[in-house]
Amino acid sequence: MNSHESKYVEKKGYHSRYTHERMPALRDASGRLKGQPADPEEWMRTLKDELPRFVPFLTRKCGVEFSGRILEIGAGGAWLSAELSKLPKVVEIITTDLSPKLLKEEAPQVFRLLGAHTAKITRMPADFHALQFPDNHFDFVVCSAVLQHAANIVQVLREAKRVLKPGGRFIAIREPVWPLVKLKSRASMIEKLVATGVNERFHSLSHFREFFKQAALPLEVRRVALSSGLKYYLDQAVNGITHARYAFIGTKPGPSLKLRSRGAATGPKRP
Repeated sequence: MNSHESKYVEKKGYHSRYTHERMPALRDASGRLKGQPADPEEWMRTLKDELPRFVPFLTRKCGVEFSGRILEIGAGGAWLSAELSKLPKVVEIITTDLSPKLLKEEAPQVFRLLGAHTAKITRMPADFHALQFPDNHFDFVVCSAVLQHAANIVQVLREAKRVLKPGGRFIAIREPVWPLVKLKSRASMIEKLVATGVNERFHSLSHFREFFKQAALPLEVRRVALSSGLKYYLDQAVNGITHARYAFIGTKPGPSLKLRSRGAATGPKRP
């Protein structure tokens, strides 16, 4: 744990042409930012007990080895940045969100609660539709419950791909996905999920596959199975039928990816 607060960088002119479309969707009727439970005690329990299970799932079950420079988009309170900062091979994390208020006020509290390695983290406002970072700059781009808030998901994926290094990975978790079958209970499911902080914008798995295809970002879909499910999801035994929980892992094609795949498949050449 690092006792120093992470660095905050003020940014001007970071809004994109999609910003005006996103702003109304970021808050509910009460003015509360979406994506967080209304009950503070429930949110604290979720932060401490449930959300930290995602990184071990990604590393152990999906074979994702986080390292180098990471960008988190739509970070909000930045719990994912906090957890990733603890990994020894992660060198730097740039934590971004459209809301400076969340980055300035909530993120430092989350970092302290989760024991983040704050020396690795830099917070700055950004719109994920138009990232102000160089091409081929990050090893990973990550997000949690973010694509549902996008005005143009394909544009977000294209931006993520642009700033990734060849062979770099884009990882999205906690996106609400429509089940494989149509249910009469969809309305009640929406009501339950929205009440716990999930946006009402739902897409099917085939929609997500099409979004990644349009962005030319090869996609791997992995079912998420944690030791205990998050409260706003139904029983994981019927995952994909009555509801769905997936991790979306897109990999930017390039020389690094080809070299890694070739090495894994054939090993070193004999003389």
